[in-house]
Amino acid sequence: MNLVEDSWLPIVRRCGMREKIAPWQIAERENPVVDICTVRPDFRGALFQFLIGLLQTASAPKDIDDWRAHWKKAPTEETLKSQLQIYAPNFALLRDSGPAFMQDLELLEGESKSIASLLIEAPGSKTCRDNQDLFIKGGRVQGVCPSCAASALFTLQINAPSGGVGHRTSLRGGGPLTTLLMPSAESATLWHKLWLNILPQERLGVGSTNSARSIFPWLAPSRLSDKQGSSTFPDDAHPLQVYWGMPRRIRLHTPRDGRGYCDLCGEQTDQLIREYTSKNYGINYEGPWVHPLTPYRQDLKKKSPPLSLKGQQGGLGYRHWLGLLWHDPANGYEASRAVRLFHEGYGEILEEPDANIGVRLWGFGYDMDNMKARCWYEQEMPVLTVSSEYRPQFISLVGELLAAAQDVLKELRFRVKATWFNNPKEAKGDFSFIDQAFWQATESQFYRLLKPLARESKQAQFISAPVASAWAQILKKTALVQFDHWSLEEALDGLKLQRVTRARRFLKGKLSSLASLKTLDDAAKVEQQQEEL
Repeated sequence: MNLVEDSWLPIVRRCGMREKIAPWQIAERENPVVDICTVRPDFRGALFQFLIGLLQTASAPKDIDDWRAHWKKAPTEETLKSQLQIYAPNFALLRDSGPAFMQDLELLEGESKSIASLLIEAPGSKTCRDNQDLFIKGGRVQGVCPSCAASALFTLQINAPSGGVGHRTSLRGGGPLTTLLMPSAESATLWHKLWLNILPQERLGVGSTNSARSIFPWLAPSRLSDKQGSSTFPDDAHPLQVYWGMPRRIRLHTPRDGRGYCDLCGEQTDQLIREYTSKNYGINYEGPWVHPLTPYRQDLKKKSPPLSLKGQQGGLGYRHWLGLLWHDPANGYEASRAVRLFHEGYGEILEEPDANIGVRLWGFGYDMDNMKARCWYEQEMPVLTVSSEYRPQFISLVGELLAAAQDVLKELRFRVKATWFNNPKEAKGDFSFIDQAFWQATESQFYRLLKPLARESKQAQFISAPVASAWAQILKKTALVQFDHWSLEEALDGLKLQRVTRARRFLKGKLSSLASLKTLDDAAKVEQQQEEL
């Protein structure tokens, strides 16, 4: 199967029909493709990145004006097919020898593994031998079709967690967070969903003289990272290799008797893939690699390279919004290059009368504990465009709102524990459910307050006092409501009622004196006084 020429991508069209297509068919206009439809959410995220990487490699706009032209009028299927066809020889999936997509060129010997091991959450062989595969059982996936094999292989290579001695992590580290811009309308075409995340060539530093071997690492012998090998830095490869990083040495076994049903999608195939060969000490990506679709944490002292943000326990929410959409100076978080480019140019294009669409941010990734996948998280967030004149004030205000929320939550969590334990400071356990309930209770209010402020910034107005004041009141009210909820059971016990009432009294007093809340209230008062003058 060739991943450029053959129909293997599972999609859904605007009419609701589902089928598999070749990548160049995403440009069809009569019955347009609107989404990728996979059996697993991590496959869907990976295939979006596969197509973005393919377009970025073969069809990237020269500049923002060229991007605008292709946004307003997508290429025809014939045009896109001719652009992708140049790279088709590099995208064969199954070969006994020679270049094969995302597979080591020279790997002949190594450990033979079940195809299920390509799945990030699959238990390892030792876990299965020791009968410790309690929550995710081994042996459920024994054979997959070429389409699912390609999806699993690409998903593993771009998300690769630590996998034992010499089994390298992905170019972005293990379990990186990915953020993609998406049109708000569900009926938007897949082309527009992808094109929002494409960078102009001038922004990526793409040159025309670099060979395909420096873009696609599977076309050349792997840069081994054993004792005789070396690490791979950005200067050692073409800038486009960020989309095609290949840290794991893998070679799929070409099926000889391959008729059967795929254990993932259920489709019948004549090429059921059951095993692959793996070996350690593949490409070890080090140094200041920056993937355009991932937010990073910058070293404020500029002594260390940027670190990609990872999926984390509890998932994503508005507490991460500032760093994912702009930058969070307090933590050094910075939005991805694709998102930053939206604010620098794409956003204005999308507000033009003949475009005028809403945009949302789709963030997703694994929460990894070394080799163990704890959870897959994904979240959609609104994207607000703020005029460049008032953007610094807006970012500063959002930082203050989030700081106040963090402070209130910290106090709420402690006072709730004070109702449950005699010594709350030494209480052990996972209390993240208190955090999650608080964030969920305040999320809609957070966005509700900020949306009008963003609109006002485009009308040469920026009056933040009502927002600051309203947010302070929302936090105080929510904290007390949440406290009552979590301490209700203790309050019904007459012997513990005094402890509950004391903790609530302390919480209420603290909410009146927290510095971050006073900052919001003081800012509101100053702005109101200035308006009166």
